[in-house]
Amino acid sequence: MTFEELDLTDDVLDALYDMNFSECTPIQEQAIPAALAGRDLIAVAQTGTGKTAAFLLPVINELSKREPSDKVKCVVMTPTRELAMQIDAQMDGFSYFVPISSLAIYGGTDGAGFAQQQRALRSGAEVIIATPGRMLAHLQMGYVDLSEVEFFILDEADRMLDMGFYDDIMQIVNHLPRERRTMMFSATMPPKIQRLAKTVLDNPVEIKIAVSRPTEKIAQSAYICPERAKTALLCHIFKTISSKRVIVFASSKLKVKELARELRRRHYAVAEMHSDLEQKARDVVMRDFRNAHTDILVATDILSRGIDIDDISMVVNFDVPHDAEDYVHRIGRTARAGAGGIAITLVGERDRRKFRFIEDFLGYEVLKGTLPDELAGTKDEQTDDRKPRRDERRGRGRRDKVQRSKKTVGSRSAATDATPEGEAPKSQKPHKKRWYRPKKKEQ
Repeated sequence: MTFEELDLTDDVLDALYDMNFSECTPIQEQAIPAALAGRDLIAVAQTGTGKTAAFLLPVINELSKREPSDKVKCVVMTPTRELAMQIDAQMDGFSYFVPISSLAIYGGTDGAGFAQQQRALRSGAEVIIATPGRMLAHLQMGYVDLSEVEFFILDEADRMLDMGFYDDIMQIVNHLPRERRTMMFSATMPPKIQRLAKTVLDNPVEIKIAVSRPTEKIAQSAYICPERAKTALLCHIFKTISSKRVIVFASSKLKVKELARELRRRHYAVAEMHSDLEQKARDVVMRDFRNAHTDILVATDILSRGIDIDDISMVVNFDVPHDAEDYVHRIGRTARAGAGGIAITLVGERDRRKFRFIEDFLGYEVLKGTLPDELAGTKDEQTDDRKPRRDERRGRGRRDKVQRSKKTVGSRSAATDATPEGEAPKSQKPHKKRWYRPKKKEQ
């Protein structure tokens, strides 16, 4: 289906044409007509399926038919500041020919940034894209009026709940009018999402796009390797495959910092992205990476969802993701916009079972690469000098205890037997009598 077949205004269609958007994705094809018909909806779809346009286009289309207003008409909730900024940028593109004001509200800014958000909220913005915590902070200060909100959108709802935003979301909902259109988008549908949907949605249309597996355009592979050999293997991959437009995912911000430091020491143009960075620093990192001033970006899962960069050549999982969905989100950063891509996972010897679960989810075995000769014989120190397991420690302790008791008994018997000639054994010696000084008789 093309966008021209949808009931969109000419101004919205012109913006889509200028952005080279012509064909609807499956989520857009199902969600946009339902939203235009005024229905609440809940959609289960992975990132990278075009769901941002699926909820922004109906909102822009409806607001374009009215006079500009200084009242908030739409609130979009999103889990991270990066995603809020990205949605705001897409909002600017889709509404290029429509006079709609929008504002991104997120944390991590300094006092001047917070004051700027205050002024913008007081003066009015029709569409607010916000993270829950920062939006609630502004609401509690009493100058945000949500009484005329017509659209309430929850993007990546499952991730927001995973991050502990349920109470914040419900407090924001209490400030909204009952008569509104609510759209919820989630990559998964666990019980907690179902409970939230029953609370905030009214007779919704349910849209389920099949849980996406990685596109066939991603060439997936994995290396089974010792933990201590991962950095050397990563550098080998950079030399033999690509060291440009690469995202490397690590499991923690500490590991991100260490790996980025090591790669800089090896003269790679690398930057790091994690939650310890201030917002200004994050913006600089993303700008440099988008503009190809940085070749390699080492990041936590903060970048695994919602960040849209079209020309990523390769994604490397330095650590195996926690679950299969995280794996799909990570490697989905490559092979976007019809291009191909490479995804490589470094599987430590202790993570083999976790990676097998991911393969079970995918429904096939990921191709295993062969370690280079210089790393083939490497072993983890933990593997060679590993700590004994609990049962081994318990058995060893019992054996040591028995040995010690035997030695003690043997030494005591030997000491008893080894007595000088003519002297009775110690056990047969008479007790020595104590000598008491006799009391003096009284004169």
